[in-house]
Amino acid sequence: MPTKVTVICLCYNHEKFVEEAMKSVLNQTFPTELIVVDDASTDNSISIIKTFKNKYSERNIKTLFLEKNIGNCKAFNSALKLTDADYIIDLAADDILLPKRVEEGSKNMNANSEVALNFTNANYIDETGEFIKNHYEINEKGESKVHVPQGEVFHHILERYFICPPTLMYRASILKKLGGYDEELAYEDFDIMLRLSRDFPFSYTDKILVEKRKLPSSLSANQYKRGNRQLSSTLKICHKAYQLILGKREKKAFLKRISYEAKQAFIHKRLLLFASFIKLGFKSILLK
Repeated sequence: MPTKVTVICLCYNHEKFVEEAMKSVLNQTFPTELIVVDDASTDNSISIIKTFKNKYSERNIKTLFLEKNIGNCKAFNSALKLTDADYIIDLAADDILLPKRVEEGSKNMNANSEVALNFTNANYIDETGEFIKNHYEINEKGESKVHVPQGEVFHHILERYFICPPTLMYRASILKKLGGYDEELAYEDFDIMLRLSRDFPFSYTDKILVEKRKLPSSLSANQYKRGNRQLSSTLKICHKAYQLILGKREKKAFLKRISYEAKQAFIHKRLLLFASFIKLGFKSILLK
């Protein structure tokens, strides 16, 4: 059976960018299914998606228009149920897949059957598409100048942010076995990478294959502000991670993460969350 890849494109008020994101899927050098999920947009996104699907009616495009906004995690899971693909990519409607992302990821994961997730280098771009920087700085050959962990990466993910989330390609069977994204969370990447890496290796393709757009209004840009649910979700994820810790190395990584998140909570005057992170940190110190 030939390899099947599905890109789930999540859209919420992305009228400026969604067409470019969808085109980037159709421009892949590897045949790819596209499922576009609109999470009850209030701008012109829905009309743009419908027009795009009609224009490319011969291509493998599915659409799902949600009647009320349910958030990224639930929206993604609703589309995950619709595909029988071997591999899955979660594409935000303001990001872009470069033409060989699917081909390179499929080749890598077909050759490494135990791998649950493949990730790559990426470019950061601004609202107009202008280059800002690389995720991992590159040399003249386009290779990363820094060592990028792969294989068993649980403690690395626990300790610090180093994987660019839009570059992820999941093995669908493992993702579905874990139940997809945790729908109680405001965001997905930290949690799903921890859960996957606990039992499965990750692989890295040292090429720039994705462009991530940096916007002042993005969730990640405002994650520590009062009223934003991301920091409280991070606390929930850390409580889940606490249950997964094995050995001194992982305990040390966990404490480093807790220290960082507690510091951010304090700086941004999220004092109840600060206290909760500190309490969890002290609890982990008592782990043998």
